[in-house]
Amino acid sequence: MPRERNPLLPLLPVALLLPLATACGGSADADGNAEAKTVTVTVGYQSKTINTVTAGTLLRSLGYFEEELAARGKKDGTTYRVEWQDYATGAPITAQMTAGKIDIGSMGDFPLLINAARGKQLEQPTRLVSVTGYNLRGGLNTVVSAPGSPLRSLAGLRGKKVSTSVGSAADGTLVRALRQAGIDPDKGIQKLNQQPSVGASALTAGSVDALSQFVAWPGKLAFEGKATALYDGAELNLPTFHGVTVREKFAKQRTGILDDFLRAQRRATDHLRAYPVTAAESVAKVTGLPAEVVYLYNGAQGIATFDPELRPELIAALKEDVPVLKAAGLVGDVDVDAFVDPAPLRRAVRSAAYPKAGTAKPELWLKGASTTRSFDSPKELLKAANGADVRAAYVPDALTGTLWFADKAVWVADGSELRAFVTPASAKRYVDAHAGARVIRYADAVRLAS
Repeated sequence: MPRERNPLLPLLPVALLLPLATACGGSADADGNAEAKTVTVTVGYQSKTINTVTAGTLLRSLGYFEEELAARGKKDGTTYRVEWQDYATGAPITAQMTAGKIDIGSMGDFPLLINAARGKQLEQPTRLVSVTGYNLRGGLNTVVSAPGSPLRSLAGLRGKKVSTSVGSAADGTLVRALRQAGIDPDKGIQKLNQQPSVGASALTAGSVDALSQFVAWPGKLAFEGKATALYDGAELNLPTFHGVTVREKFAKQRTGILDDFLRAQRRATDHLRAYPVTAAESVAKVTGLPAEVVYLYNGAQGIATFDPELRPELIAALKEDVPVLKAAGLVGDVDVDAFVDPAPLRRAVRSAAYPKAGTAKPELWLKGASTTRSFDSPKELLKAANGADVRAAYVPDALTGTLWFADKAVWVADGSELRAFVTPASAKRYVDAHAGARVIRYADAVRLAS
């Protein structure tokens, strides 16, 4: 459905949004100095991990948290400042939180567990208080190989070099997927522990055979023609998500500020859902990511669903992640129930939860358009795209429902039906199970649809 365009507020410096500080806030103020006239709240986020945008990049650009704090300051006479700290992964956010230098942070499910474990170990306990983006099947993590690679499935990774970020959700997907493929994740491959950007460069340079990473790296590389999807994390059918964690000490001493943050996050989530194209373009401008890639994950039919609620399915999946991290020696026992705290969100945001994620539909984004158009079938999408000035066309995987770029998908003709798949392996499984079905090129799919 077309969506009304609503330009975002410009990204303004905190100094323009709030009164000038009269004293240095710092972590001491955030920990409860009652005499302080200035309080600094430090938020750690990951700008390029774009399904955290409602607690990071998009939230920051909209200025909603600063607005909430400014309203609080008018009532209590305190000046509130927000210091935003951007990181590539969750690990440095956890390090800063356990040092008492970051108050609120957002990160993926596996890093959240490490956050819980390190916080308890270092006597700086943290609590999971909300969710940003999630995918109930695990589609936010993908294994990709280089274009032209002979690899066609995970089975081909035996003995190969694979880059990932150890301790991340993407590494968890890799470990589970390799086990299902009958490959020992520790001895069956040569695993390189690398930052996402380093791993992406290694794949492009040919120094690794595959890369397992989280949003938005696989989509970015595929969009740029630098990678081909090898394994869709949604095949695990296990939820993956990112969430917001807070220092317990801060949450107790600055309860109102945490409430303000969660209200601001909810407002940012409402904005993203109402104006997905505008939000994607805003995030793209800040991060340097292609807007088409941001929309793949965060769009109206995107891979990620945004809802702050701490859903039971997500918490159950978090508990299933603990043994994977324990086996890697990254954590001991983690009391997930003690780590998860739904009370702040219930207190701060009293409105009903969002509808559950539905089945993704094919979607077309034309150049110059401020809205997109969805279709009931891949064939209808291809017919509309033929001859049009297409900015991006998206289509869900016929088996997992994971959205992917139509021109990067693997297409199968099955009689008069056209089906799309994220990976060659899933397309082959379908063809093997359906007599007469055959893999075709994207151009042939467009021709047959028309």
